[in-house]
Amino acid sequence: MVKAVTIYTDGACLGNPGPGGYGAVMLYGEHRQELSGGFRLTTNNRMEMMAALVALETLTEPCAVTLYSDSKYVVDALVKGWAKRWQTNGWMRNKTEAAINPDLWANLLQACQRHQVNWQWVKGHAGNPENERCDRLAVTAARQPNLPPDPGYSRR
Repeated sequence: MVKAVTIYTDGACLGNPGPGGYGAVMLYGEHRQELSGGFRLTTNNRMEMMAALVALETLTEPCAVTLYSDSKYVVDALVKGWAKRWQTNGWMRNKTEAAINPDLWANLLQACQRHQVNWQWVKGHAGNPENERCDRLAVTAARQPNLPPDPGYSRR
């Protein structure tokens, strides 16, 4: 039987670009795990994606995941098939515009092949306790000293 896991995620950036952090809360039965991390120079969208990616990659076996994110960018790109289309088109959004963050999109698509992911958008800063906790984790991570570089971020 496939385990049912609930994940909440959020990303934060102090300036955009700027120092950034991500947070995730993973729930399975009575178990709870919180994840966070950050980078010295990144973007808010990258941190939103990183939160989901790190959480999915933390799972040690294929699971049925309900993943809540307050990022329409992430949820829509995966639910509406945009990210798959960008990948099929060589990471191009259209004939002239490259997709942004192809490294993270590729990894997220790969993680989605391993798990059954039900992406759900949740309104941010609207009182959802787990979303609020993820925000605190992400902001705290972004404020840490000596953050590592984000290897996939480059100024465009």
